[in-house]
Amino acid sequence: MKNISFLYPFLAILLFISTSCQREPAWQPLFNGEDLENWEIHLGTSLGPDFDDLAAEAVPWEVFSVVEDEGVNVIRISGEINGSLATGEAFENYHLRLVFRWGETVYSRRNSGLLYHSFGEFGTALGTWMPNIEFQMLHQNLGDTYLMANTTCETAVTRDQETNDYIYTPGGEVLEFGEHAHGRMIRKNIDNENPLGQWNTIDLYCMGRTAVHVVNGITVMHNNNTGTYENGTVQPLSSGKIQIQSEGAELFVRSIDIRPIRDIPAALLP
Repeated sequence: MKNISFLYPFLAILLFISTSCQREPAWQPLFNGEDLENWEIHLGTSLGPDFDDLAAEAVPWEVFSVVEDEGVNVIRISGEINGSLATGEAFENYHLRLVFRWGETVYSRRNSGLLYHSFGEFGTALGTWMPNIEFQMLHQNLGDTYLMANTTCETAVTRDQETNDYIYTPGGEVLEFGEHAHGRMIRKNIDNENPLGQWNTIDLYCMGRTAVHVVNGITVMHNNNTGTYENGTVQPLSSGKIQIQSEGAELFVRSIDIRPIRDIPAALLP
């Protein structure tokens, strides 16, 4: 038998390269744990006529602030006015993880959202936000999709005969959604939100024009062919800034991290 010991160093190098390539990329924290200097803050419309006085008195550094919670710095969102906390950078092909819980102060309802593929100017969407696709964080609707401004997507759904809501359903009929098609709202297929007061972990996977919403480890939404509807045609939309909403109630964000991906894990897909 031939002596192949001279190949060992080369095999070791190949094994190291192979192992390194399989490692997942490191997380990049979008919240530095100290302040919001790397975020843009925009205050928009009042929650409604009954809240106009609150909106007039609202200031950015009180609506969005950093406070200590159980010995850890977290982002506190007051919720007294519609507002946006937005990244300055746009992202594409990523896995984003956000950990949040609701506070005790409620002005209208426990409503917020993780707004992705955001672009354009503040105020274009509902008088406050940049156009976007929303990973809904509204209590009891965690994981729904809401399409703001002219955004659109295609999703497999069934229709609830009582409510007429479209519900994400693997293997269902694939329909186009948006202001021009079957409406802006697509409901999650499973309610996997933790009880009030507990922390929730939401994961957003965006790869090309596919977006997957995961709530506490369970896939609840799968959108394809994300885009914008312009002049009668759909234009691809696969990247954008991240926004977090102030929209009616106190919310705490413990962490928000992002990392690049090459694909969406098969276990999360239908």
